[in-house]
Amino acid sequence: MKNTVLLLVLFAWGCAQKPSQTIDIKPLVPVSVIQSGNAALQNGPMLGYVEMTEALVWVQTKTFAGVQVEYWELGKPEQKWRTQTVQTYKISAFTAKCIATDLKPGITYEYRVEINSDSVLLPYPATFKTQPLWQWRVEPPTFTLATGSCAYINETEYDRPGKPYGSNYQTFTQIAQQKPDLMLWLGDNVYFREVDWYTRSGMQHRYTHDRATPELQPLLASTPQYAIWDDHDFGPDDSDGSWIHKETAWEVFREFWGNPTYGVNGQKGCTTKFQYADVDFFLLDNRYFRTPNYCKTCPDRSLLGKEQLRWFLASLAGSRAPFKLVAIGGQVLTSSPNNETAFHFFPAERDTILKFIERENIKGVIFLTGDRHFSELSALKNGAGNWVYDLTASPFTSGAYTDAPTKEVNEYRVPGTAVGEHNFGLLRFSGPRKQREVEVKIINSEGKEMWTKVLTQEGVK
Repeated sequence: MKNTVLLLVLFAWGCAQKPSQTIDIKPLVPVSVIQSGNAALQNGPMLGYVEMTEALVWVQTKTFAGVQVEYWELGKPEQKWRTQTVQTYKISAFTAKCIATDLKPGITYEYRVEINSDSVLLPYPATFKTQPLWQWRVEPPTFTLATGSCAYINETEYDRPGKPYGSNYQTFTQIAQQKPDLMLWLGDNVYFREVDWYTRSGMQHRYTHDRATPELQPLLASTPQYAIWDDHDFGPDDSDGSWIHKETAWEVFREFWGNPTYGVNGQKGCTTKFQYADVDFFLLDNRYFRTPNYCKTCPDRSLLGKEQLRWFLASLAGSRAPFKLVAIGGQVLTSSPNNETAFHFFPAERDTILKFIERENIKGVIFLTGDRHFSELSALKNGAGNWVYDLTASPFTSGAYTDAPTKEVNEYRVPGTAVGEHNFGLLRFSGPRKQREVEVKIINSEGKEMWTKVLTQEGVK
């Protein structure tokens, strides 16, 4: 509007001059309009949720811009579709979520991002495959899930002095080479620094910086990404529900991830649920509603909060999936006295959950946990004769707890599964509908398989 008024004033002034007089009026064009295509791309593209007929593509631009995604069936470029154009704004870190609709189940699509109507050219594939429609038709499909936690990306200016805390970013390259069907981040997905915690722009900077990691790009562009958070991507270390900037952290989390929903029953937080093939995923929030750890007299002490816990238990009991994967940012099934485990300060709530699983005769529960900077598999056979598992996968790139295999005490650990180096988990779901099993692998940053186990409802193979 200001530009228009200025041009009108200059035009009127020019008209008032003598015919021999001329003025050179240069158009006042915002920088955001000039930038387009690759020049305007800050980060992405990244896939968010992918369903049978819909998929989310996340993009971040450098400044105010219009983002659109064009997509077509693999090998059929003659027919293309486009998402609606999404305008990016500074308040939301110039992020855009473009929704591809009218998709067909079980089809691989190629896609191309356009910024201000100019194509973004990528040196790696940008594809996604919609979930297949298998129900009542065929056996459930085989699929693989990559998972893990604790991704620290160095930024010298704001890191602690001394040896860098982050390393082995090729872990993400190794994940991409496995070609998983989806990926689930288990918290500490970024590490807010002291300069980040107290402002929206600081939190946005941390996500923007880390999301630009070169080793991440091929993985994000062709693998659907889902996420929960833990303390380091929620606020300061060990932060809880009293964190004054938790709502800002929640808003920034939504800006940078493409989960299907954020919170349940009108509450905030990162809680959500989705299904992939025949497996139900429950993504829990262990921070937003958390009572301070050392507040012994606080009323209604809880890790998950009453409403989230009520929803989780009811939803878990209602699931008919052969496996129920429960993502939470801290170990659940462990006898470790370490105060970083999820329910260390809330043992009664842990007992409530485990007793509920036993009482309701719920089979196939696998907790997916992180935070501990080492990996291990835990297993418990409850009073109903059902096995409950806890796969801890950590860390991607942050400092590793190298002494964990010898010093960490856990009576539920499956022997030989403790790994104290950079790694990720890979889960492969296969078999007929009533005989599904999960092959679990922990793979290190060099691509070496550290161990492999097969989980069934009857136990570990």
